[in-house]
Amino acid sequence: MAIKLIANYSKRLGLPGYSSHQFSVSVETELVTTDDVAAESERLYQRLQNTVDHQMLHTGFVPPADYGMDPPAESNPHAQPANVTQVANWQRGPAWKCSDKQKDLILKLVEEHQLDKADIEALANERFGKGVRLLNKVEASGLIDEMLDTYGGSNRQGNHGGSNRRNGSAYNGSRSRKDAA
Repeated sequence: MAIKLIANYSKRLGLPGYSSHQFSVSVETELVTTDDVAAESERLYQRLQNTVDHQMLHTGFVPPADYGMDPPAESNPHAQPANVTQVANWQRGPAWKCSDKQKDLILKLVEEHQLDKADIEALANERFGKGVRLLNKVEASGLIDEMLDTYGGSNRQGNHGGSNRRNGSAYNGSRSRKDAA
């Protein structure tokens, strides 16, 4: 009766930029007798370890520490001012974290009232410490309320049942831009 001996060896190495490199080898063999299971296991382990270690010497592409990050403005002499970069990020960059309806309403308010996207980006940064695209649903709702309070809007709903909520927003900002002026 043949006995199957299955062995595998795997190694993962951490690399810069939160990436890693992994390699794994598996082998299956049949033993004729059970007399040398320990010796055969040791031999397979050594062979697999040597094979994996040899392959791990060739890591291929290793990303630099800042891989995937926007380059700092000072490193690029042709870099645009921050507000231009922020506005450009509305068209490209990470996906919006709020709902599609909230995104559409924010863009509609900007377009209807001919608002400067840099001003709205600055408002989002002032209120929430992040850009418009990075706002979650609650934060986007707060931004929309702020925009409606400051600039008005055709979709503005009145106060229903004594509630201070509008458009389903639970956000109660400390004060609007109108109050601050």
